[in-house]
Amino acid sequence: MPCRRSTGAGIAKAVAEALSGGPGVAVAADVHGFPPAWQLDGPPLDDGVAVLVGTSGSTGDPKGVQLTADAIGAAVTATHDRLGGPGHWVCPLPLHYVAGVMTVARSALAGTRLSVVPTDLTSLPRHPGRNYASVVAAQLHRALDDRAITADLARFDAVLVGGSAIPPALLQRGRSAGVNLVATYGMAETCGGCVYDGLPLAGVQVAIDLADRIAITSPAVFSGYRLDPAATDAALTGRTLRTNDRGRWSGGRLQVLGRVDDVVITGGVNVDLAAAQRVADAAFGPARLALLAVPDERWGVRIVALTDAAIDVAECRARLADSLQPAAVPRDLRRVAGLPRTSTGKIDRTGLLRLWAEGG
Repeated sequence: MPCRRSTGAGIAKAVAEALSGGPGVAVAADVHGFPPAWQLDGPPLDDGVAVLVGTSGSTGDPKGVQLTADAIGAAVTATHDRLGGPGHWVCPLPLHYVAGVMTVARSALAGTRLSVVPTDLTSLPRHPGRNYASVVAAQLHRALDDRAITADLARFDAVLVGGSAIPPALLQRGRSAGVNLVATYGMAETCGGCVYDGLPLAGVQVAIDLADRIAITSPAVFSGYRLDPAATDAALTGRTLRTNDRGRWSGGRLQVLGRVDDVVITGGVNVDLAAAQRVADAAFGPARLALLAVPDERWGVRIVALTDAAIDVAECRARLADSLQPAAVPRDLRRVAGLPRTSTGKIDRTGLLRLWAEGG
């Protein structure tokens, strides 16, 4: 039987049905969002799979992540245990990404209400009992500029923030405004966030190898990539996922440093693009100026920047020079109408490189 598909507003019902014993479902933004490699008219989903969801696609075509009902259930239980019990959920995120899927799952399995609201957070309904919301950093940054929205967020028992690296200053600003922010780390392969505020959820084990690569062992780990055994074998051993992220322990909490491939060599000097990007975010605001490495005959690669802000390369270099090593300061800058992003707010690294190659 071909895999069931669901898009847009229909995802909430389809996922809830899959978790109650109905057929597994593949989710996407629209009918054109299912990659051909998933072959949804071909073999059925693996046994026990409830949801097929894409990776973020920020570094290439999204892989099909197979999540079993048992894995999703384990993730839901661990989240509610950490937050203080089940509650009603507000979702201003696309339902076809794992963060959206998991708000559906938490509400469906707990028998509570799910409110899918506009991405600008202008509608934040609450109901009797505990209330939670799930946002990404870019949404939080905009929301904190609006006193009314900030006050509404402060009435929630917890607001999860995930989807990408979260600037510490942004978290501090929100918490100072009274919002109970919970910084989450996870990915589609772990049913979303599995580490909250640097502490693994119950049942989750995090290990870091000598190359700083993060490995996650959890009952909520995915069962494999759709029709891609090579990628599955490279990432998954039993219930242990070998991620592409680097991390370290700091004060007993996990600190995510960036992706393994964020470290580049320019002119013989190692540059950690993720660390440099955090500096840029602090200087210009989250996701306003994106750093990337592009091929260069002299340097091997050189660091450049794309921005939708009204700045030039001289101002960019001046504002970053005191905080970055010289090799990490952008040598060139182009202004664009908007930075390419995935629908979860992450910067689309593949889109950045394409935009630069096209001349901005």
